[in-house]
Amino acid sequence: MERVVITGMGIISPLGNEVDTFWNRLVRGDSGIGTIESFDTSRHKSKIAGMVRDFDADALFGRKEARRMDRFCQFAVAAAEQALADSGLSLEQADRERIGVYVGSGIGGIQTLLTQADLLRERGPERVSPTLVPMMIANMAAAVISIRLGTLGPTLSPVTACSIGNTAIGEAWRLIRSGGADAVIAGGTEAAITDISLASFGNATSVSTRNDEPAKASRPFDAARDGFVMAEGAGILVMESLSHARKRGARIYAEVIGYGNSSDAYHMVATHPEGIGAYQAMKHALREAGLQPGEIDVISAHATGTDIGDKSETAAIKKLFGEHAYRVPVTANKSMTGHMLGAAGGAEAIALIKSLQEGIIPPTINQEEQDPACDLDYVPNQAREAKLEVGMSNSFGFGGHNAVIILKKY
Repeated sequence: MERVVITGMGIISPLGNEVDTFWNRLVRGDSGIGTIESFDTSRHKSKIAGMVRDFDADALFGRKEARRMDRFCQFAVAAAEQALADSGLSLEQADRERIGVYVGSGIGGIQTLLTQADLLRERGPERVSPTLVPMMIANMAAAVISIRLGTLGPTLSPVTACSIGNTAIGEAWRLIRSGGADAVIAGGTEAAITDISLASFGNATSVSTRNDEPAKASRPFDAARDGFVMAEGAGILVMESLSHARKRGARIYAEVIGYGNSSDAYHMVATHPEGIGAYQAMKHALREAGLQPGEIDVISAHATGTDIGDKSETAAIKKLFGEHAYRVPVTANKSMTGHMLGAAGGAEAIALIKSLQEGIIPPTINQEEQDPACDLDYVPNQAREAKLEVGMSNSFGFGGHNAVIILKKY
């Protein structure tokens, strides 16, 4: 079996559109949550989100090319090209048949669909764009990355809701590990902050309505949490076999050593109250890595800020880790980024890689009142220096999809 390493990282996020800015703001405990200004929220229950700012698709791709991509696709391509440049991998010198793209999105091009639906109603079927379908479908992020870069290897677009990033990274790990590819561009992307999405989540009472204090709205594990905050962006990695990376003298950031996935088999949107699926995915990831729970130095939690979600993840960690659960730091990046949905796993993998490299755990901000059911060490409010070798990252999605990856400092 091949060992699998990470050689490139790319990020588009509410905390910045390149890795160093994203990381530095995480460590400072900055919030990327603000008031939505892209559409009228006056009738919405929630009026806040983690929005990507200062993103100029026309400048990146040219106006004509940018108009052929929905925003979710633009994010993915930008992050992928950033990651590829960071990796130093020359596709001209590589075997393109052995370079894959595993990038998914939970919702795909919803803004394109809404815009074209309005055109259909207002101006008739003659005005609907022939590019609607290719711009809307969720596989197009992976497809466009492959087309632009000319990669000919396996291309996959996992749709596992909010666990997409980890699913893509984990499945890419399996592919490279088995010898099916030399390298895979892997991660997730999302751009779903739209009128209809916000309305649906608001009517489901799943999003925070702390509209007067956006920076304090995302508060995983805190007793006063009132739901997640929608966010957008993309997090993409370049993953390679260790032999391929060494052969070309690549800089290596970290090694992927474990992956576990499972299903809650419980509910369309609610997580299992006892965290059974989360427990199983974490257990499987540890088994694949050949580790015991006490060998995990930090956990990057899924931790969206919903009542049952945070409780069930805490319960799952306690069930698997036993007494070590109270000794291992647990951090929640979504307290600062908001919930990037299908992009969350990729972004949080990047944060975990930086943690392992720098020996710093970003804080879980907005920790003001302890929930008795959430009583672990969540690294409250301030970053912490620590000796870190191995970290676990959790991602869970609607429908009960669970995906956990384990990364090791290289």
